[in-house]
Amino acid sequence: MRKLKAHRIPTFSLPPSKRLSTPAQALTFVNARGFVYFWPIKGIDLPSLWTAVAGDRPVADKHDDPGHITWGWKDNALDKKIWYYAKVLRGKATMISLEIAPYFYALSENYGAPEEDYLIAYDDGRLTQASKQVYEALLENGSQNTLDLRKKAKLANAKDSEFNKALEQLQRDFKILPVGVSQAGAWKYSHIYEIVPRHFPDLPEQARRITEAQARTKLLELYFNMVGAAQVRDATKLFGWPADVANRSVNKLIDAGLLAKVVHPRHAGEWIALPKLM
Repeated sequence: MRKLKAHRIPTFSLPPSKRLSTPAQALTFVNARGFVYFWPIKGIDLPSLWTAVAGDRPVADKHDDPGHITWGWKDNALDKKIWYYAKVLRGKATMISLEIAPYFYALSENYGAPEEDYLIAYDDGRLTQASKQVYEALLENGSQNTLDLRKKAKLANAKDSEFNKALEQLQRDFKILPVGVSQAGAWKYSHIYEIVPRHFPDLPEQARRITEAQARTKLLELYFNMVGAAQVRDATKLFGWPADVANRSVNKLIDAGLLAKVVHPRHAGEWIALPKLM
């Protein structure tokens, strides 16, 4: 346990690690790990930008909390293409390095034809009607803030939950992402969305060279390098993969000597860890 805690101090940027204080440091933090959460998510062990800036404490409700400087960093970077930001892992705000984004994209239901892929997903029952309308509104009209997008998608009278779920579903499947902020609406704050291939035109071709097996192995390797030790079910919970698929990928890393099966001193079940922590 001491080795695991010591391992997570630098990878999670926990005290006594030095707090991040600049956007450049935030970019280095994301790139060094491959992917992180924007906020810490309850029940999920994964580094987050909030923790790296504000310390290991809950996200503050007060808007003037110093930790909320991360919000401005994130918004100012949306159109800079310095990382991939969207609601991805478990539908939560995720920051992905541009080097690793193709590995995620390789596992999505996208095959390089943005005018057709969404129709295949819809016909297969993997895309809701609301998601289809939102995607078509962006496809036909270009980037839109959420207020205009809702109107263009003919969802102005729909429940907020229906529209928001459509945005989340499309982001999780790497079909759309926020690319800026607009001062639209009563709060003078609204994300601007665009379809992924328009914002990152090279991403589909970069992902085409990566097999699904290679993508899963890479993402799991990065995950365990960050957390040090976990159960396979923790990885399936994070990535949303079937247990048998995750197990095959973990076993490849074990066979390569990059991971090992261990007995946790406090928790039952089979655990997987970095060999150096054994």
